[in-house]
Amino acid sequence: MGKGGDQGGDSGEPAAQIRFYTWEEIQKHNLRTDKWLVIERKVYNVTKWAKRHPGGQRVISHCAGEDATDAFQAFHINPTLVQKFLKPLLIGELAPGEPSQDRDKNSQLVEDFRTLRKTAEDMNLFRASPLFFSCYLGHIIVMEVLAWLMISYFGTGWITTLILACILTTSQAQAGWLQHDFGHLSVFKKSSWNHIVHKFVIGHLKGASANWWNHRHFQHHAKPNIFQKDPDVNMLHIFVLGDTQPVEYGKKKLKYLPYNHQHEYFFLSEIPLPFLIPCSHTLLIPLWSWLDPPRVPHPTLFPADCGGNSVHAPSLKSSWKTYYNQPIIPKIFEEIQSAIKKKAKLQNWSHWFVWVTQMNHIPMEIDSEKHRDWLSSQMAATCNIEQSFFNDWFTGHLNFQIEHHLFPTMPRHNFWKVKPLVKSLCAKYGVHYEEKPLGKAFVDIVG
Repeated sequence: MGKGGDQGGDSGEPAAQIRFYTWEEIQKHNLRTDKWLVIERKVYNVTKWAKRHPGGQRVISHCAGEDATDAFQAFHINPTLVQKFLKPLLIGELAPGEPSQDRDKNSQLVEDFRTLRKTAEDMNLFRASPLFFSCYLGHIIVMEVLAWLMISYFGTGWITTLILACILTTSQAQAGWLQHDFGHLSVFKKSSWNHIVHKFVIGHLKGASANWWNHRHFQHHAKPNIFQKDPDVNMLHIFVLGDTQPVEYGKKKLKYLPYNHQHEYFFLSEIPLPFLIPCSHTLLIPLWSWLDPPRVPHPTLFPADCGGNSVHAPSLKSSWKTYYNQPIIPKIFEEIQSAIKKKAKLQNWSHWFVWVTQMNHIPMEIDSEKHRDWLSSQMAATCNIEQSFFNDWFTGHLNFQIEHHLFPTMPRHNFWKVKPLVKSLCAKYGVHYEEKPLGKAFVDIVG
């Protein structure tokens, strides 16, 4: 039980004296209406403040009743600044006899990982290269400009259309990886600058919502491949994943789809909606955003949330109008050229996006919460793809998924530098570090 004087907390009033708590008591406060967490042995009551958390209330709620020190350090590029928001929430500290880690986690492993992070900081691996990101944005802009020049000089014939589809697909895929960088605050030193550019890139170049992305993606990083906490594996009865969920569904006799054929209908998630109409939006992304609403405006139907997206919305509206006005087939060809004439970007990057993002996670362990330490939990849910110039470019450096998950705010061009340190630490504690060829990674998804 806690000991000491009156506690402060959400009221913002300072505690009369320090109160001490045991892990047994802290772990009881992991409910929706009662959330405590520990950061560097200090205990915070985030129950009411969670709703104002910039990263979303769910991601902070997933750490309730736990030591959130490593998650806190992983997501914030300026922890000192964030401390001013934590100060009014402080209610006490861990009792002197209590270990710094909960649930019998390997304290030496945790300390060694934090030492590794400090080493990476001392090596300036969290400092972004302006030249790298300028060149990266530049090659996207070059593809966009080239596409519009082709329209101006060659019109919208079928050969031009097919070439444009390839160019703009590549541009869209690369813009997707770029928005990922800004979303993780890994480019600029100030969070606000990252957020502003992120809204522009994901809104104007991608036609998606920054709020929607943040809501889902930060949860994924905090608790990867954990049911009820990682939205990427909460597939709303479309797929059953991992080893335990199929058994659970079998016992409860839950059968929303023929799961024994999910390796076949998995590919349907990447067919453009509806039935190859060039609205450029695919089935997987709209299903996620409609069926799993993040309590923010829809990424494509609410342009205001996309930063005034004036490019994708007309294409979407035009495509759905075609779908509902039969006959559909004769108008498909008109719509493809119409979209290009209106300079609406094609987003035929669904296969590219889905295969790259899932090859690091779907073949890995997918299970319920096991309360592992930060290193072990990320390693169990992620794997790497062999490094090469093409693999780095094709995946947006997500072939270094392990390093990215351990250090989400680290600029991607530094992953290869921290990789040997991570492998060495894993070898020391017998933590499996998996790396595979790109082709095998794709095959393993279906497997």
